[in-house]
Amino acid sequence: MAAHTDFTQRSVEYNKLLSDFKQLLRDNGLKFTIQREVILEMLYNCDEHLTPESLHHLIQDKHPELNTGIATVYRTLSLLEDSEMVTSLSFGAQGKKYELGSKDHHDHIICTKCGSISEFMDDEIETRQKKIAEELGFVMQEHSMQIYGICQSCQTKMKK
Repeated sequence: MAAHTDFTQRSVEYNKLLSDFKQLLRDNGLKFTIQREVILEMLYNCDEHLTPESLHHLIQDKHPELNTGIATVYRTLSLLEDSEMVTSLSFGAQGKKYELGSKDHHDHIICTKCGSISEFMDDEIETRQKKIAEELGFVMQEHSMQIYGICQSCQTKMKK
């Protein structure tokens, strides 16, 4: 029965996200299209952090009949990011990777060799950050922690 509850919750969550997206498009004088919906749906259903290019390839693979252009992906991601419906991690000249902004808070460990991203949540780190902010008389509204290094897989390859 838990799987049914998860599906129902996910449907309610997605429907709210879709409704917010449609309102965002209206507010910006843009039309709601199936291509834009598929971009949102792919982001919602994917647990990975996606580059615009990898998102475009996913859409082409799963929905070749839609003829979704890469420019549509970039424009839609930009709109979603400006509205904070998605967040991004920047990789400088290598671009950005995106994820839905509605996920529960988490931080990231990023491999500088292969670009893999692992998410983590640590209550001790969260508590310490709040305490530091308070000690400095700072009211923290939000934060993002990104730790850069070399993942275990890349370290193993480097030793060979």
